[in-house]
Amino acid sequence: MRADPYPESDFIASSAALCEAVLRLRGRVLDEELGRIARCLLASPYGVFEPGEGDDDGHKEIDDIGGELRQNVTCDGNYFGSYKVFGRANFGPTDRHHLASLARLTASLLQVHSLAQRSAHAYVQVEAQLAQQQQVLDQIEESVLTLDLTGYITSWNKGAERLFGYSAVEAIGNHILFLYTDEEADVHDRFAEQGGRVMEVRRRKKCGDVFWASMTLSRLCDANGRSSGLIAYLHDITGRKEAEERLHHLAYYDALTKLPNRSLLTKLLDQALTVAQRNATSGCVLFIDLDRFKWINDTLGRRIGDELLRQVALRFRAVLRHEDIVSRISGDEFVVGLFDIRQHFEATTVAQKLQASLVDAFVIEGHDLRVAASIGISVYPQDGGDAETLLRLADIAMARAKRGHDTLEDSVAFYSLDMNRGMHERMRIESGLRHALGNGELLLHYQPKFQIDGGRIIGAEALVRWRHPERGLIPPGDFIPLAETTGLIVQVGEWVLEAACAQAAVWQRAGMPPLRIAINVSAREFTAALPGRLAATLARYELAPVWLELEITESALMHDIERVIDIMDQINALGVTLSLDDFGTGYSSLSYLKRFPIHTLKIDRSFTTGLPSDASDCAIATTIISIGQQLRHKVIAEGVETVEQLEFLRQSGCDEVQGYLFSRPLPPFEFETALRENWLLVE
Repeated sequence: MRADPYPESDFIASSAALCEAVLRLRGRVLDEELGRIARCLLASPYGVFEPGEGDDDGHKEIDDIGGELRQNVTCDGNYFGSYKVFGRANFGPTDRHHLASLARLTASLLQVHSLAQRSAHAYVQVEAQLAQQQQVLDQIEESVLTLDLTGYITSWNKGAERLFGYSAVEAIGNHILFLYTDEEADVHDRFAEQGGRVMEVRRRKKCGDVFWASMTLSRLCDANGRSSGLIAYLHDITGRKEAEERLHHLAYYDALTKLPNRSLLTKLLDQALTVAQRNATSGCVLFIDLDRFKWINDTLGRRIGDELLRQVALRFRAVLRHEDIVSRISGDEFVVGLFDIRQHFEATTVAQKLQASLVDAFVIEGHDLRVAASIGISVYPQDGGDAETLLRLADIAMARAKRGHDTLEDSVAFYSLDMNRGMHERMRIESGLRHALGNGELLLHYQPKFQIDGGRIIGAEALVRWRHPERGLIPPGDFIPLAETTGLIVQVGEWVLEAACAQAAVWQRAGMPPLRIAINVSAREFTAALPGRLAATLARYELAPVWLELEITESALMHDIERVIDIMDQINALGVTLSLDDFGTGYSSLSYLKRFPIHTLKIDRSFTTGLPSDASDCAIATTIISIGQQLRHKVIAEGVETVEQLEFLRQSGCDEVQGYLFSRPLPPFEFETALRENWLLVE
């Protein structure tokens, strides 16, 4: 019996070589190495490995045919090729056994290698896909992060890094609560379990800054569709929220004082009224109008006026309770709502506190400014049950309070029905006066001024009259105070200046000798624009300035003296004379009086009425005349109606008079006739 020419050690060596070849080699080199291993194993001069792919079914295994041994390499139905060995005379059973074993081992190795190769390729593809997805996530601006079911962060994209300032290493593994603000740290997002809801939240950055974010949470599911966590999408909306807050503030707050405006006030009042109705309590609305503010604003400028309003708002807020409503609704008008009170008369105490807060002067840019307040009060539920009604009625009460200013108590008034009737009348007159200004219903009458020595007419005071188409001639006392409070006095004053200059120009062209036509200038008109308006009007009518005189009350001059004197100097420079009207009824500061560039002092009719029987009136009139003489001013007394009054004034040294003793105010034609007759009489 012949010994086995292929020891077991040769097969093991071939197996080892086969494993190394399959691991290291590919393609034609691998095929050649497999053929070499087969030749060595079977001790044959020729042997090859013929590669192939496909199913095993189409490849018939060929055994020892004509001195050639062939063996297919298959595994689990997969065909990888075949071994073919030849060049020997014959091949025995051992040869076939070894070649079959080699084929099986080769097939197993190639099968494993193929699977590994496919798995590696699939892994590479997955890795590439994940890397690509991560790049997409990192490139988008939105912050994306994932959480497990307990709220711990499992992923963190570049957007989240940019938004929060934390790197992925710092964030992953932390609980989501570390991004919450202090006030939200204990708040659980109710929709966290279900997701899909958008909400606006406040979150904290690494640097400590708190910002607004729009956040959406979506469910993260596993392969079986079960919830495995959450995906959070966050976008910074701080800019939008700030813009919304600015718009809200603009819509509901006064830009100057930062107090609620009328729109927000109405909402707050209606809410307070709802509570008051539920609790069966009282409430009051206080409508506040500042006295003398318009004069300050007109004379010192809007910048100082605005600062004054800001400081007034601070003082009001300081004396009110936190729960009280305070609002600036327009101009110098404020509203206070009191609803946590037991009795409505408590509003009087609050009104007095508000007025007391204005007692101390406001020091603004070197000016000591003082304002007071007129306050009207409406009461819930007696006067009304809604915000608009209470505001309207409190406004009516305020107007009533503003008219009666003899004492501090008079400047506070509750609403009543007679106030309402009076307000309707005032509104009718105001509306009619606005109509009269544009429809030629106003006219001027001229009351002559007489020189005491000689009885000569030396001038006249132009007095406005209103001829109503239905009510006839309306007395000045019925509409001039209303024009003062509504601001229409400025338009009336402009009309008077135009009409007086136009009439004087007619007399000038008719060859009449110049005489002073005095017109009254209100405090509202006495601004820096007045000299320019006078110059333009004189130029337009080609009127000599000696025809014009301005009568100014003391109260119009006693604020910002330096500015007032500058305006008066400019008026004097035009050649227009100045008269101080109603002297003795205002502030009567002699230190200021000596500085004013005026020509005439006018004794108010309230001091001439009691002459010569009233000792006080006599003393006052005599003192005014003496002051005028010392300051070298002319002195004129108005309201002279009796010979006794005239004689007293003559003996006291008064220069001029006007009053019904000599003449009532006359229409232009009658005044011209009286003037010509006076010339003839005097001559």
